[in-house]
Amino acid sequence: MTTTLWITAVIVAITLGITIWAARQTRTTVQFYAAGRKIKGWQNGLAIAGDYMSAASFLGIAGLIAFNGYDGFMYSVGWLVAYLTVLLLIAEPIRNTGKYTMADVLAYRMSAGPVRSAAAISTLAVSGFYMIAQMVGAGSVLHLLVPSFPFSTAVVIVGILMIGYVVLGGMIATTWVQIVKATLLMAGAVLLSIMVLGHFGFNPLRFFDAIAKVVDKKSGLNFTQPGILYPHGKHVALGPLTLDKSTIENVSLGMALIFGTAGLPHILMRFYTVPTARAARASVGWAMGLIGAFYVMTTFLGFGAAVLVGKAKIPNVNVAAPKLAEFLGGGPNTFGGELFLGFISAVAFATILAVVAGLTLAASSAFAHDFWMNVVRGGKESESEQVLVARIAAVVVGIIAVLLAINLPTANAAVLVAVAFAVASSGNLPVILFTLFWKRFNTVGAVCGLIGGTFVSILLVIIGPGFGTVPAAHPAFALSNPGIVSIPLGFIFAIAGTYIGEALGGDTRAKAMYPEIAVRSQTGVGAEPSSVIEERIPAVV
Repeated sequence: MTTTLWITAVIVAITLGITIWAARQTRTTVQFYAAGRKIKGWQNGLAIAGDYMSAASFLGIAGLIAFNGYDGFMYSVGWLVAYLTVLLLIAEPIRNTGKYTMADVLAYRMSAGPVRSAAAISTLAVSGFYMIAQMVGAGSVLHLLVPSFPFSTAVVIVGILMIGYVVLGGMIATTWVQIVKATLLMAGAVLLSIMVLGHFGFNPLRFFDAIAKVVDKKSGLNFTQPGILYPHGKHVALGPLTLDKSTIENVSLGMALIFGTAGLPHILMRFYTVPTARAARASVGWAMGLIGAFYVMTTFLGFGAAVLVGKAKIPNVNVAAPKLAEFLGGGPNTFGGELFLGFISAVAFATILAVVAGLTLAASSAFAHDFWMNVVRGGKESESEQVLVARIAAVVVGIIAVLLAINLPTANAAVLVAVAFAVASSGNLPVILFTLFWKRFNTVGAVCGLIGGTFVSILLVIIGPGFGTVPAAHPAFALSNPGIVSIPLGFIFAIAGTYIGEALGGDTRAKAMYPEIAVRSQTGVGAEPSSVIEERIPAVV
C-alpha cells in the first residue's frame, strides 16, 4: 500500500500547488466566480469533462456494469446523450445572458428576489445529492487502499481538501484541478481498456462472447440481457397505465440523465469562464468528444471487471474499477498489482476532489451571490464582502456534506448522482427553457417550477424503493428514479404558475424583458465581457 499512498500523495500535492498558484491570481469577484472569463474553449472543454466524469462515472458506472451488465450500461448512454441537449439548447444562451450563476439568467427577466431565493434552494439540493455521491466514493477508495483507514476519516480528508480548493483558489483553482484530473482519468481509462482487450487478443467479438457467458445467479440472465437490475415480469402502475417495470425504470433513468445535465448548476457555471458564446459552444464540442470516448471505455472497465475479476471478488459496487486495475497489474500482493491499483485509485481520488470542488463552488455561489448579495443585501454588498461570504459558505457546505456522507457509507455513487439529475431536470431545466423561449413566462411560474419540481423529485425519491426510508417490498412510489413523473410535473408546475401569475395581475417586467433576453441570448449583444474592472478583493495567499 506504500506505493499507492505515494501516488495519491503526489497527485494531491500537485493539486494543492495549483491551488496556491490560483490563490495569487484571484483578486476580483469575476476571477473568483468565473476565472476572469479567460479560459479557452478547449481548456473549458477539458474542465467540463473533468467536472462531468465524476466518481459516479469512474467508480459507480463501472461497478453497476460489473454487477448488473446491460442495465448498468444504460447509465453510460444517458450521461453521454445528455450533452446534445446542452449543445443545442443551453450553452450559448446561458453564456450570453448570465454572469456567474443560473439564477442570473432567470433574474434578467424576472423579479430578482423570489427567483434567486428559489434558485438557491434548487442549486443547494442538486449540489447536495451530487456531493454526497462523491464523498461516498472517496470513502470507498481510501478504505480499499488502507483497510484500517475508517470511512469517516476518508470523507473528512476529502472535505478539508475540497474546502481548501474553493476558499483559496475559487474558479481558477477548480478549473485547473479539473483539467489535470480529466487528463489523468482519460489516461487511466485508455490504459485499462487496452489491457482488457489485450486479454482477448484485441478482438472485441471475443470480449463480448465472454460477457455473454457471465450469468447472474439470481435472475439467470447473462450480462448482455436487460433485467438484472430492473427485473422483467414486474409491473408498475402510472395513472391508468400498467407498464413493465424494467422498461419504465430505464426510460425514467434515461429522461433524468438526458435532461438533467442542462440543469446542473456546476456545469452551467463553466460557461461563464469563457470569453464568448462561440467559445462556450466550442467547449461543449471538446467535452462531448472526451466524455463520449470515456463512456465507451466504461464498457470495457465494467464488463472487464465482471469477466476477469468476477462479481464475487469485488467487495462493493464502487471498487470494481480499482479491483480490475489490480488484476491487470498482476493480482493482489504483486508489485504490478499494487502499482496499478495505486494509480487508478489515486486517479479516482483526484476525480472526486475535482468534482466536489466544482460542486462546492456552485453551492457557495448560490448562497453568496444569489441569496446573500441580491436578496438579503439588495445588491448593495461590496465585492470583498460577497467573496468573503462565498468562502464562509463553502466551509459550511463542505461540513454539511461531510456529515451527511458519513451516514451513507454503502450508498451507490451512480444512483445518488442520478437522483441529483432528476432534481436538476425537474426543477431547473423547465424554468431555464421557459425563461429563454416563452414570452408569457413570469416570476410566479419560475418560482413554482423551481420549488415544485425540486420538491416533488426529492419526495418521490424518499418514498421510492432505493432510498431506504420505506420497506423496499412496499414503496409508496415504485420507481428508483422519478424522472418520468417528476420532469413532466416540473413543466406543469411552471406552466400552472405562469397562468396563476397572470391571473394575479401579470408580470410586466417579465414580458417587457423578453425581447431583450431573446436577442441577447441568441446574438451575444450585451453579454458579460471576458474581463471587467471590479473592486479588488484581498488575496488569501
